[in-house]
Amino acid sequence: MITKAFNMKILITSPFHESGLRLLRDSGNVEVMYENWRETGTIYFDEDELIEKLSSNGIDIFITEGDEVDSTVIEKTQLKLIGSTRGTPVNIDLDAATAKEIPVIYTPFRNADAVADLTVAMMLSQARKMVELDRLLRNGNFDVSDLDDDDGFADFYNRYTGIELGGLTIGIIGYGQIGQRVGKRLFHGFGSKLLYYDPYIPDDHPNVVETNATKVDLETLMKKSDMISIHTPPIEETEEMIDEHLFNLMKPTAYFFNLARSFCIDEDALFDVLKNKRIAGAGLDVFDDEPVDSDNRFLQFDNVTVMPHFGGNTHDVIRHQTEMIVTDVLNFINNRPLINKWSS
Repeated sequence: MITKAFNMKILITSPFHESGLRLLRDSGNVEVMYENWRETGTIYFDEDELIEKLSSNGIDIFITEGDEVDSTVIEKTQLKLIGSTRGTPVNIDLDAATAKEIPVIYTPFRNADAVADLTVAMMLSQARKMVELDRLLRNGNFDVSDLDDDDGFADFYNRYTGIELGGLTIGIIGYGQIGQRVGKRLFHGFGSKLLYYDPYIPDDHPNVVETNATKVDLETLMKKSDMISIHTPPIEETEEMIDEHLFNLMKPTAYFFNLARSFCIDEDALFDVLKNKRIAGAGLDVFDDEPVDSDNRFLQFDNVTVMPHFGGNTHDVIRHQTEMIVTDVLNFINNRPLINKWSS
């Protein structure tokens, strides 16, 4: 049995807020090594290097974001608690941890608000043609003299006329924690009409009722929505769930947004409908090939907003994940129940 008097050594390689580090150090029960990978540039993919790091420093608790904690690492170290600052601890061999009776804590939905914010930002970007206008002004091909005659001025305004989110029907695929946050922002902030597809969320769910969202089948959502945003987890039943057939059901004036995983859509099919101008545009933060660079094929389209998988990249997400992890580390040390303990 672990008691308060037991001094534990903790290695944190994930980004952490200073307030959380201070709480741990002030507890008197933890010796903290903080080596944020964003500062060190080191992510441990080599198991031998990670084993050496953990063993030579006598680490009892390991908090990680991207390091690979496989079965060999778990077997050859003396870890008592493992933490992952991710929505799902996919970088940890959970079976091996369970077999060795090592609890795994994680940070569910720590980035839900950040992703919801960016989703709405992408929608506004497309609605007001912000990327296209910005590119036009930056690339040096726009000359104000082109607007000197009445026809040129009218053509310019007509081409870049935007739309308001409040007048749109927006379809949300996956009405879980992130989807519901997107829905609340759109309904309360803009007055958008919401459709949703999610077999696990009933139409009497409190957040469905609050946002006046209508539950529909997937084909209906694709056909009727002016903007479509997908927020499903990468599980077997969602693999390429939005395929060529469904993309071709969209209105030619509709936009598609993916801030979930490219796993959930047929990316080639989306590329084709954009290339053939079958839909109006898209906003994408996830791709088949990552990390994203300037060769990304979707950058050729002025009507696509491209982000490099930055949906959860905010200072606030670091603060959220820190609070969740620190709470459970202190719970563990003081023999209290863990709040965010992973269980399959």
